[in-house]
Order: sequence, then C-alpha cells, then structure tokens
Amino acid sequence: MTGTTTTLTLIRHGETDWNRVKRIQGHTDIALSTQGERQAVLLGERVAREVAAHGRVFDHVLTSDLQRAVQTAAPVAQACGLPLVRTANLRERHYGIFETHVPDEIQAAYPQDYSRWQSRDPDFVIPGGESTRGFYTRITDFVAQLVREHAGQHLALVAHGGVLDCCYRLATGLALSEPRAYPLLNASVNRLAYDGERWQVLSWGDVTHLDDAARDESNDTPGSVSASASDRVDPRVV
Repeated sequence: MTGTTTTLTLIRHGETDWNRVKRIQGHTDIALSTQGERQAVLLGERVAREVAAHGRVFDHVLTSDLQRAVQTAAPVAQACGLPLVRTANLRERHYGIFETHVPDEIQAAYPQDYSRWQSRDPDFVIPGGESTRGFYTRITDFVAQLVREHAGQHLALVAHGGVLDCCYRLATGLALSEPRAYPLLNASVNRLAYDGERWQVLSWGDVTHLDDAARDESNDTPGSVSASASDRVDPRVV
C-alpha cells in the first residue's frame, strides 16, 4: 500500500422487520426495526470510541438515501462531526416485481422469473428492476468515481448487503455467477483499500461492537443457508 491508498469502510444497514421475515426490500423504503435501531446506536458508540482514541476516523460519510441506511449512518456521522451525504448511487439492487414478497410468494406468482433468478444468470433483468450485472456496474462505477475523487482519503459508505457483495467481488475478482462464502451482516464494519492499482480486503464482517442480543439472528456466516449457493434468494442480503 502507498501514501495514496484510499480506504473504504463499508457498513450494512441495521436490521429491518422485513429482513427478519426474509421479505425482499430492494428500493422499497423500509425503516429499521427496534433491533436495527439498537445496532445503529452501538455502531455509533464504536465510532465515537475510535474518534476519542485516534482523532479523525473518516474524511466523509456517505449513505444510501433509503431510510434504513440513513438511520444507520446518522450516528456514525454524528460521532465524527461530519455531514451525512445521501446518494441514490448506493441504493440496493432494484428487485422490481419481487419487492414486498418473500421467496415462496415469488415462486408461486412468477415461476418463470423465479427460475431465471435461481439460475444465477447475471444478465437476467427482474421485470421492473435490475439485472445482477447492471446492479454491479452501477455500484462499481460509483466506487471508481469515489476513489478517483477522494484518493488517499478514508470514506465510510453505509449501504446494503447487495452493495457490500458487489464491492467484495470487485476487490477479490469473484465472478457474479459464483455463490458467496462470506457474511453480509447487519451493522457490520467491512474495510477495503485501493492503492491506485489493486484492491485489498483489510477486514470483513466485524460486528465486535454488537453485544450478543444485538447480533443478526441469522448470523449469516459461511456455511449457513444464506451464505451457500442459496444466497441468491435470501433477502437478508437486501
């Protein structure tokens, strides 16, 4: 790593009631659950401790403009004394006709579309929504813009499971058609670095700031259902 290394701290929003019941959110604007609000408070307290110990932690705090992300990001920005920058560029994948439904409902109502979704075809466009490839391009183009405009800085990006997944794939080269084997935890802290030539995963899935009662009930860890090949249908990542 060089002096111009840019660091991204990626934070997934706290839990929502729809996460808990596996209901697809996408661009649907859902607020945090009581559990998610607690996770956001604990996240803010972690950042406040880091600021007290080390001084300035982030140069900028950006968030998806969906309220579950904004609610999670607000304590982070407050702890840093920074304005909160909201952007639609960090929104979750648009799941079109799948949004507001659980997977069993999608399978029953849209069997052909559900089958295409299950196939992991990155070019399948959900009716009314985005393809995996289109979503990935949207996110990685924005990330490329950020590292150009903020070279050498440390940015906090508060977003969604799918956004974190895109960034991890960007950093590691994991194909869009491949299932993931890494967690996408609510209110988790995940760090990547870019030195102008290559990406590096510094840390992933850090929830040490959450007490046991505030951690994802799914735990969403490698080896669990949602981290296996079936992650493509698990809306805990959205």
